[in-house]
Amino acid sequence: MTLSVRLNLPTSRFNTCSRNLALALFLSAVFVPSSAQDIPTNKTITMIVGFAAGGASDTAARLIAKKLSENLGQSVLIDNKAGAGGNIAHQIIAKSEPDGSVILLGSIGPLAIAPHMMKVGYDVQKDIAPLTMGLLFPNVLVVSPSLGVTSLAQYIALAKSKPGVLNYASTGAGSASHLAGELFNQEANIDILHIPYKGGAPALTDLLGGRVSAYFSTPSSAGPYIEAGKVIPLATTGLSRSPTLPSLPTVAESGFKGFNAVNWYAFVASAHMHPKILDRWNFEIVKVLQNPEVKEALIKHGLTPEPGTREELARFIDGESKKWGKLIRERKISAD
Repeated sequence: MTLSVRLNLPTSRFNTCSRNLALALFLSAVFVPSSAQDIPTNKTITMIVGFAAGGASDTAARLIAKKLSENLGQSVLIDNKAGAGGNIAHQIIAKSEPDGSVILLGSIGPLAIAPHMMKVGYDVQKDIAPLTMGLLFPNVLVVSPSLGVTSLAQYIALAKSKPGVLNYASTGAGSASHLAGELFNQEANIDILHIPYKGGAPALTDLLGGRVSAYFSTPSSAGPYIEAGKVIPLATTGLSRSPTLPSLPTVAESGFKGFNAVNWYAFVASAHMHPKILDRWNFEIVKVLQNPEVKEALIKHGLTPEPGTREELARFIDGESKKWGKLIRERKISAD
């Protein structure tokens, strides 16, 4: 490709040297910013995940990172930064190098719930930039077989007979699974105790070991244990049934009309990243989420890809923040 550049430089005022200098400055102004405003090719790309390896977010991140790496022609490293319901990872992305080399698979808890409950060390609007919505999926309430219940109605009856005795695990204070449990407490007029964990994998481990009696899990994480009969599924938390658990009723159709507590993961980055780099990341991630093979693999794990624009994600996060903030105030929910 030939680039033709014409500079109207008066020859009476510029000698050859000055004309060459002017041309060099012009070319620098044209080309240097464009290269600096793109995903860096001389660094390993890092995708931070706010939960421990083995959970739904980690599964999704690895599937997406593999295709991203193929498309970009460079390594995309998964960096699990578990803790505080994903808030630690969001603190890291808020202060990360804004050169385009670090992105985060963010989640509902740190982006829409936790800021209403605690000091999180970042401002969602000022420190974190939306890239694209990633995945939407319901939670599934699973319980230990030792409880002796096989339906949501039986579980509610047991909880009412033992107020404050039964407990449920979550992926951390301020996480989607935490608030699903709190919304369920409110709607069913029961009192089950919240036990926070540092991700889905350790929460499931303790459920299987009998150290907690219930868990608002994800379909992908709980699926194998449901099939093996090691946990009992009672209901999913979306408005419609989960494609991976089609025979399981929702909480909404089990007597609690309108109950909706979906989980979601969204891609975000440092708000200090150049808008052109943010747009490039949107393009690349949306491309991966629309890839038929990636979509099929994610759906098999109960994760529905929902790619969109940066602006759409910003509006969605704002709406979720208002919804859960209202519940937190009404229920006087804290991180304790």
